[in-house]
Amino acid sequence: MRKSMNRTGRGAVCAAVSLALSAALSSAVAAPAPRETSQIPFQERYHVTQHGGIARAANSSVTCGAEVARPAAAGPAAAPPAAGSPAAGGQPAVAAPAVAGAATPCASAQQGYNGANGQYRMAYIDTDTDPNTYNSSSADLRMPAGSRVSYARLYWGGNLRAGEQKPAKDNGRVLIAEPGGMYKQVLADTVTGHRTTPTTDGFQASADVTKLVRASGPGAYTVAQINVASGQSTAGTWGGWTLVVAYQNPTEPLRKLALWDGFQQLDPNGPPLAVKLRRMRIPAQASGLAGVVAYNGDRGTGNDSLSVAAGRNQPQLLTDAANPANDVMNSTITDFGQETFRQPAYRNTLGFDSDVFDITPALRSGGNRLSFRFGPGNAEYLVGALFVQADSRR
Repeated sequence: MRKSMNRTGRGAVCAAVSLALSAALSSAVAAPAPRETSQIPFQERYHVTQHGGIARAANSSVTCGAEVARPAAAGPAAAPPAAGSPAAGGQPAVAAPAVAGAATPCASAQQGYNGANGQYRMAYIDTDTDPNTYNSSSADLRMPAGSRVSYARLYWGGNLRAGEQKPAKDNGRVLIAEPGGMYKQVLADTVTGHRTTPTTDGFQASADVTKLVRASGPGAYTVAQINVASGQSTAGTWGGWTLVVAYQNPTEPLRKLALWDGFQQLDPNGPPLAVKLRRMRIPAQASGLAGVVAYNGDRGTGNDSLSVAAGRNQPQLLTDAANPANDVMNSTITDFGQETFRQPAYRNTLGFDSDVFDITPALRSGGNRLSFRFGPGNAEYLVGALFVQADSRR
């Protein structure tokens, strides 16, 4: 979290920051923006074999406000996560909705009950003390001591249309503050995925932030001004960010580290999305993890899935305590089913997924290729990034 200060100091700093941001925005307007396209095939962004691993920090940018009538497609309100489970965080059970047919109360949804973004008038998350930002959230980036950042990439995305329509020209611009630092503007450095449908107007942008993260190291990163709409529509609105970091550390095993990204929508009754990672050289009995960034996955809609297969082996569904096998795109930000360190830490993000899964069981026989399959569900969702860490043989 960025630290607050006394009123006089805050005013002076805000004035200075406003001037700096104005200058940065003026220069950004003059620069040609990366072009946009409605679908981006998944391609390899980064690949290395080294002693080290992959870390990530992520959070959402919008959350629920006032409840509205629940659409029939959202399904009945679910029971809460079991007390003491990773999804429940050991918190007491929350009261279920009192009125049949009403949307799950916002506070209950935030604590992990079923709830879809179309059931609420969505509001911005804004955790910083800066009056010049309208949305902001933070999350901890954690790496082993002695690690050196090899590569870092920031992904951000959201829906531009709900109770308001956001201009697409701002999709490729965001602010980031490193641990203890001030906001810095980041501009997308590659093609932006931007897909408009009759009900949604979703996008994802990304940028290389290796120099910033290498110089700043682990700690709490804050991301602000993601171009996402607030308000309510039947399709709902969503938004969030993910910082993916490959690091080198001589005390860690030799591993393959791979990052793939794109912008692909999966529709109900549509085809699955297959992503194949080659040149992996994974030995038998290897261990590994996979991380996914996705948008507009509503908790409780069901039937969406994610599986992985090593070599010619049978695919295995990825699931854990927070991500059911038949509802894996369920608005969570978790590591192996456990909540991550972030502010705020809503257990139902209402449309944003950034999850890390254990893929060790799928790697037992090893192989030179990993095949991931994203299965469509009962509602559309978008996939933006996939990263893998797996033991490697020389």
